[in-house]
Amino acid sequence: MTNKLTELLKYKPQNLLNIFFTAGYPHLEDTTTLLTALENADVDLVEIGIPFSDPLADGPTIQESSKIALENGMSIEKLFSQLQNHTPKVPVLLMGYLNPVMQYGLEKFCKKCQETGVDGLIVPDLPMYIYETEFKEVFEKYNISNIFLVTPQTSEKRIREIDDNSNGFIYAVSSASTTGSKADFSAAADYLGKLKEMDLKTPILTGFNIKNKQNFEDACKYVNGAIIGSEFIRQITDVEDITVAATSYIDSIKR
Repeated sequence: MTNKLTELLKYKPQNLLNIFFTAGYPHLEDTTTLLTALENADVDLVEIGIPFSDPLADGPTIQESSKIALENGMSIEKLFSQLQNHTPKVPVLLMGYLNPVMQYGLEKFCKKCQETGVDGLIVPDLPMYIYETEFKEVFEKYNISNIFLVTPQTSEKRIREIDDNSNGFIYAVSSASTTGSKADFSAAADYLGKLKEMDLKTPILTGFNIKNKQNFEDACKYVNGAIIGSEFIRQITDVEDITVAATSYIDSIKR
């Protein structure tokens, strides 16, 4: 499989910065404004959250952004219509839960992803067995990478299974908490070190509790890059200009 994500992972295997934001937040039409700002700030890839009323893996900050986005009128259909008018310069991933995808229709959803330049999907509550038996063929038909998550509680056997079934990167959750907790990222060092020692063939990006340049650099000592979500949402909340806020924050990570 070849798409913008797999190409990125080939030519830039280290120090990857992935930024997450919720579609339709802070305002309904901010989705492509933020995407453009992040592309211009030279992030490596962008993860766009599909708002959902029961986001199990997300902490209070992203839950609140999801709630506001839904109140703003965001939907999967609206998100695709926004992306239809934007040609992505970097790999774009959608992060969402299984229920809305199935309600929309799996094949219709994947076809729309391909048409709008989406390269990968993160569906935290998609079991591997269901992916292998019902989703994999459809994902591959539309050239979409599926991203599995692992946690400190995931067994080595399971991690190696995921490694064998991955065609993008593995999302290593750095703690057993939800996103945006106040846990110290340094506590994840042992876990990420063990993942590094496993010498997996699939690149690893880590997320949850990455907040600043130091966290990002620490993460990149162990894995291929890091994902920043909750802290980025905080940075674009209640600001006069989200483009300026987004650009300033990315500069603080990269400079």
